Parts: sequence; structure tokens; C-alpha cells
Amino acid sequence: MKIGIVSPYAYPRPGGANSYIRESYEELRRLGHDVRIITAPWGDDPPAQDVIQIGQAIAVPYNGAIGRITLSLRLEWLVSRMLDRERFDIIHHHEPLVPFLSMQILDSARCPQVATFHAFGGFSFSYWAGRPIGNRYMNKLDARIAVSSAARHFISTYFPGDYKIIPNGVDVQFYSSAKPFPEYHDGKINILFVGRLEPRKGAMYLMEAYAKLKPKHPELRLILCSVGPLLGKLRRFVRLNRLEDVLFAGRVSDVDKARFYKTAHIFCAPSTGQESFGIVLLEAMAAGLPVVASDIHGYKRVVQRNVTGLLVEPRDPDAIAGALERLLCEPALRDRLGQAGARRAPEYDWSHVTAQLVELYEEVIRKRGVR
Repeated sequence: MKIGIVSPYAYPRPGGANSYIRESYEELRRLGHDVRIITAPWGDDPPAQDVIQIGQAIAVPYNGAIGRITLSLRLEWLVSRMLDRERFDIIHHHEPLVPFLSMQILDSARCPQVATFHAFGGFSFSYWAGRPIGNRYMNKLDARIAVSSAARHFISTYFPGDYKIIPNGVDVQFYSSAKPFPEYHDGKINILFVGRLEPRKGAMYLMEAYAKLKPKHPELRLILCSVGPLLGKLRRFVRLNRLEDVLFAGRVSDVDKARFYKTAHIFCAPSTGQESFGIVLLEAMAAGLPVVASDIHGYKRVVQRNVTGLLVEPRDPDAIAGALERLLCEPALRDRLGQAGARRAPEYDWSHVTAQLVELYEEVIRKRGVR
């Protein structure tokens, strides 16, 4: 098949949906399909392989994070020209109601189209107010996908219909075979955080928990593979509290991220909510790490309580500290949870996830052919 994948988030910028797109693209190519990624450029980012750039992305706050929308005075003409040239068999949108790229493609394309919904959160004024317009575009889809039951519940509240759950995936071999950084295997217990430094990811709550634990456990080290608007605030907290052994690794490559997972002894995901799934949880499990995560809807479908990790109340530094301390003091529990996560992770390997996508593509094309 020739497959077009639409990202409204300025691919290849970091983010959950773009990670999904990158990994599914790689697996679809491995299976022999011809794939293009359609997106808007961001700043002076050069295009990645097989990427078609249309319009220009601008940043807007959305769902507790920073989203991007696509603008161009010639968007309709650019999209029509691209579709005439590429002649896709099927187009796969991600969050198709993000203005305006997907909407224009949904209007212009004549091939089958499907969409994946990633978001989860509380009340969405934009979805609520935009239902008349949104329904017009949702009705153009041949199939709807949600990455989790949380994401399905969120989107179906505003746009009821049939949604097939196809989860996020992980490259198990990539994370399980990574080599740790030897300089951080020095007798300290490494706690790892991976995620953008914005309020809903909860890094400040983890930092407060670390400040409570460090005086009692000098063997601790906290590693943050992340950037974002809270970086300055976190650095000031470290200085004011004279915390030692805090490593701000910044934005790291995928290879180094995998190496940090293998360097760590415990992974912590203290998000406050609005998470539909949690790819970082899968990455940690694939690396064999025990997980301490917030007890939120999107996370507890991935982390099995007291089996692959410990779940704690969100926004509670004392609860995070208590769970981390339990794992610090019980090495056997750390090993048991980590091994259970490593056994569960292959269920989400990209080979399985992409096989479900291909099956859905073929079914949709077959049905469209009958019509």
C-alpha cells in the first residue's frame, strides 16, 4: 500500500503522537509499504526522510501542553497538488481535529481515511463548542482508532461512534539491548524521569520527593532526560535546597535515552493527569525497570498495580517518596517488578501494533472497494 500519515504536530518534533508516527512509519516501511509523513514545518527544522511539509506550524497551548496548528493562505491548493501527486491508497490522520491540515486533507482526499485519537483530559471547550464542525470531519473517516480506553472515553464524549483500540507501541529490542552509561554505575541508585518539563508531567512533585529522600539516602541520584518551561524552576529548587546528585541531562537522542533507561534502577512518572497512555512507561518496562507512576486513568491500564510497578496518588510528593523508598529498601521487589514489566512489554511491541494497523487499513480499503 501507499500510506500517508498526517501529523498536526510539526513532525519530527518530540511528542507522544510523533513518536507513534515515527515508529509505525519504520515498521510499515520494514513490511514493504510505501509511506509518506505529511506535516507542517516548525521553525528551520529540516525535513526528515519521506516527510512532505505543507504550510507553517504555530504553537498554541492545549490540554496542559503546547500544541501546534498549521497555517497557510494556500493550504487548499498545496494539499490538492500533493494528493494529486502522491495518489495514496489510504491516509492515516493523528488527532484530525487539530486545525487545519487534517481538515483540509479530509475535505480534499478521495481515498479511504482513518484517524487515531491520543488525547485524554477533562472538559474540552474546543471539542464541545466545535461539535457541529467536528462532526462534519469525523463523518469523513472510514475508521476511528483510540490508543486506550481513556482516549476512547474522552473523544467519544463529544463525538460518539465506534472506536477501535490500537495501543501505543515500543521497540522492545531497542530498549532491552541498550548499554548503560558506565560512569553512572558507581554504587548509587539512579531514579529516572523522562518527559517534557511542563506542569502536567509532574517533575516538580518528583523533585520534592527526592528532597525528602536524599538526606536519609545519600546513595540516591536523580536523572532528568527532559527540557521544558519548568527547567529554570527546577534548577532553582535544587540550588535553594542544596540538593546533590541531580543530573539535568537535557534533550537526549533516542540512543542515549535508551542508555539512560538501562542506567537507571527505578523509573518515575509522576504526571498529574490528562495522559491517555504513557509511552515512557512502556519504554521503562522494555528496559526492565520497576515503575513508580501516578494512579491516573491512562497509566493504570499500562502499569499493573504491584505487578509491574507501584501506583501513587498524583500531586503527592509524600506518596511518591514513600513508593520510591520502598523500592530503595527492597531490592528483591525492584527485581520482581522489573522482570514482570520486561515480560509484559512484548505485548506492545511495534510489530504487533503495526500488524493491527495494517489489518485495519486492508479492511477499510476492502469495504471502500465494495461501496
